[in-house]
Amino acid sequence: MRQTTTKPATILWVSAHPEPLSLNGGLRRDAIAYLRESGHTVLESDLYAMDWDPVLRAPDGGHSPEETAPMFRVSADTRNAYLANAQPPEVAREQEKIRRADAVVVQFPLWWYGMPAILKGWFDRVFVNGFAFGIDSVSRRRLRFEQGPFVGKRALVVTTLGDRPRSIGPRGKSGELRELLFGLLHGTFAYTGMSVLPPWALPSADRLSDYEQARDGLRERLDRLFIDEPIPYRPQFTGDYTEEWELAPHVDPGESGLRVHVDREADA
Repeated sequence: MRQTTTKPATILWVSAHPEPLSLNGGLRRDAIAYLRESGHTVLESDLYAMDWDPVLRAPDGGHSPEETAPMFRVSADTRNAYLANAQPPEVAREQEKIRRADAVVVQFPLWWYGMPAILKGWFDRVFVNGFAFGIDSVSRRRLRFEQGPFVGKRALVVTTLGDRPRSIGPRGKSGELRELLFGLLHGTFAYTGMSVLPPWALPSADRLSDYEQARDGLRERLDRLFIDEPIPYRPQFTGDYTEEWELAPHVDPGESGLRVHVDREADA
């Protein structure tokens, strides 16, 4: 077994690509095998292979298909279903994988500057109120960001895209990668308390000529899954933001945009 600098951990690998023989499929198989050879336990959610239904419907809120309910209250009903153990079994199974995981790797091709619909639907159905965010029923503490339920877990995005490398750089036409993925990195992972690692991206994927180099680059990032410093997104409840959740005037005065939500001194 190959020696690793970190102790064995449990990693959930969530992937969204319809073709097992694709570049994404090859990277997924090789990466998971590499993690297991390194002594880690890998849980898998290959969404297309699972035939995952991405559509959030009333049964996710505990309603039977035959039930005539006055209204499907998405946030409240899915929270109640979670607390009452009345969710669809496939949702509960995915939540249990997340509970077990020390890190979550989410792999997908970048389509129209975002996730494939099947992956977005995984988040919609699995990351529900009461499980991934909400308010603690006893303390009334808000469960988000530094108080989120997933504090202590790490998150890594692995993505392929057709754009050229510089197009996702600081002055790139497509937008700097971390800002391009802000909704997922900050609005989902950081929001739920995870420590968010800088994403691993393979640009110009349609013109890849050296698969082994790409595979080895991903392996190197996985070696540092529990070592690399996460993106220092600002905490919500310790003075950087007002009660309206706007950046406080004394923090980066005169600056605006997505970048202000990262502590740039810590990110240097």
